[in-house]
Amino acid sequence: MRWLVGWSSTAAGAAGIGSAGAVGYDGETLQPVGSQLLWGDPDPLWAVGDWRPDEVRVVHADAQHRIAVLGICGATDEELRRGLFTARGGAVRHLTTWPGSYTVVVQAGRRITVCGDLAGARPVFHTPWAGGTAYATAALPLADLIEANLDFTHLAALLAAPDVPAALRDTTPYDGVRRLPPGHALVLRAGAREIAGYEPVASLAVSAPPADPDRAVDAVRDALVEAVRTRLAAPRHVPDLDPGPVPGMGPAERRAARGMPVPGIGADLSGGPASGTLALLAAGLPGRPGTLLGHGTGAGERLLAVTFNDLAVTGREAELERAGALAANPRLHHVVVTGGEETLPYADLDGPLTDEPGPSLVLAARHRARLAAGSADHFTGHGARQVLDAHPARLADLLVDRRRRHLVRPVAALARADGSVLVPARVYSAARRLARTPYRAGLEGLAERLMRRRFDEPKGAVGASLAALTWAGPGPAARWLTGEALAEVSVLLQAEADRSGTGAQRPGDYRARAALARHAADLRVLEQAAQIRSQRLHAPFLDNQVVRACRDLPEALRVQPGARAAILRTVLEGTGITDLPPGWGAPSHAPSAAAARAGLRLAADPLVDLFSTPLLADAGLVEARVVRKALRSAAAGDPLPLDGLADLVSLELWLRRLLSRRGTCWTGTPTRSRAVPSGIQPRRTALTPGA
Repeated sequence: MRWLVGWSSTAAGAAGIGSAGAVGYDGETLQPVGSQLLWGDPDPLWAVGDWRPDEVRVVHADAQHRIAVLGICGATDEELRRGLFTARGGAVRHLTTWPGSYTVVVQAGRRITVCGDLAGARPVFHTPWAGGTAYATAALPLADLIEANLDFTHLAALLAAPDVPAALRDTTPYDGVRRLPPGHALVLRAGAREIAGYEPVASLAVSAPPADPDRAVDAVRDALVEAVRTRLAAPRHVPDLDPGPVPGMGPAERRAARGMPVPGIGADLSGGPASGTLALLAAGLPGRPGTLLGHGTGAGERLLAVTFNDLAVTGREAELERAGALAANPRLHHVVVTGGEETLPYADLDGPLTDEPGPSLVLAARHRARLAAGSADHFTGHGARQVLDAHPARLADLLVDRRRRHLVRPVAALARADGSVLVPARVYSAARRLARTPYRAGLEGLAERLMRRRFDEPKGAVGASLAALTWAGPGPAARWLTGEALAEVSVLLQAEADRSGTGAQRPGDYRARAALARHAADLRVLEQAAQIRSQRLHAPFLDNQVVRACRDLPEALRVQPGARAAILRTVLEGTGITDLPPGWGAPSHAPSAAAARAGLRLAADPLVDLFSTPLLADAGLVEARVVRKALRSAAAGDPLPLDGLADLVSLELWLRRLLSRRGTCWTGTPTRSRAVPSGIQPRRTALTPGA
């Protein structure tokens, strides 16, 4: 795991900083394990982990004014220097407009500004410490620093309402460690902190005229092309191109045997139109997209395109056929990775400790098998659905703007899928009700649902759309939580509703941003859980500039059936790529659901054993027998929400890995060596936030 950590001290606390940038605390010297110092006292900054040399840049104006950029950033050093001068006056947004995926830290005298991203894929965390503020791009190091305990209220909210920002707030699994909201910057002045938003949010009070669809799609194309080009142009330093002689093996086989990726650029070719779009863009742009000559696949300068063929699940034949047709491109070298029962969800529950829990922990082995065949720099289409598609709640936004005619085609598509003539009336009624419901009432409604344990929802595509036409809904795992845990989250939501007032956000825009943040957070967990040594995963759809371009797409365009595939097809046509196979852009979720059910069926006994004495039960969040019964029922084929079971299993796995952890992220830690106690004490009975 790679992370950035820094510290802003008060004027009085500055005397505790050592000359080498280490922090003096209670007679001990603290500095991150495996770190490189970017700048020293009185407000030091470190880069920790296996950062590549081209991923860490520091530009100085003088001793008191400097900027650090960590990640892939398309700005030149001169542009960074100009950005530093502009930021001295307090401006922030321009620091987030360069192509790529990166974190920016600016120091201007004793003022430090740390910018988060719009999606939440590169989060920033902070905590009070020793009279000042410590910040990092990972939460666990800060938890180690302050010796934090687990925040059980956050864990309960993570299961009861994972898509509701009001439930999660700015908390993390570690008590006292806070998360910077997406689209915000952390501003520190001599240790004192301020959270400042740098991106406007759509308001009910001001309805901007809809953007021109053609120009909006062109902007998406330009942003995507620039995001891909930035990664192709970045110097690629991959250590140990040849990991040493092994009898009977070439360089590629030696790297694969030692869990190391092939040098060069690669991309997923299966998984939907988004990953295919990135593969075709990367292969079509000028430059050297593929592997280095003499190393890897022998494909020369071709891009390594990976298709995952799951032999344990049927129904993917059409997608594999389309991937094969795309791979006929002469600049692509196609690799098919076959998977069986050993790559199903839940098949391998061992793995590294991630910074936070996430439902993708049960899928880590499946993704690791695919990524192990990829390149050192690997493109993925993650995030495209969240930034391009229309969340069902956007239908309410159209009603707010009195653009009812744009509801005709999406509602008609739902009616065809359901086969009922009553669908249009039901969907329109739900959208109108949401458009007229204040944000506060939406939170109060969810709080009441949790208290009364009302989790029954309509089935099918129409049912999912109707359930999403609300300000907030319960998570799929909420039905298995204890009454005490649900009551605590309900009290929390009611308190947030009382503080929020009426609210002025648009419901569709609000739900879409929340869904994007949820997906970005889980992708970050997946990247850590399925990591391959020396490999970098690139998700250009989560870059700031791509997210901005996608947010400017008119809602009337988003809500049309097949909008995402149509937009991506136009993007490719704008770059000269027109020869797409029939059926391109029409993936199905059925194989994923089938894989989850097959994996659950095969792993039923180990999962039941996992919940024989679960830590979640010790924390008072679930009853073990209830979860065991649900696992057996789902394995037998009962129609239970599989996403909810994945949430429960993932959180239990994460807790076990965290509590079995030894060591700390810091040298010279004065007291305890871990961020959490050696066990979880029985749940308290007082159901008040923070009790």
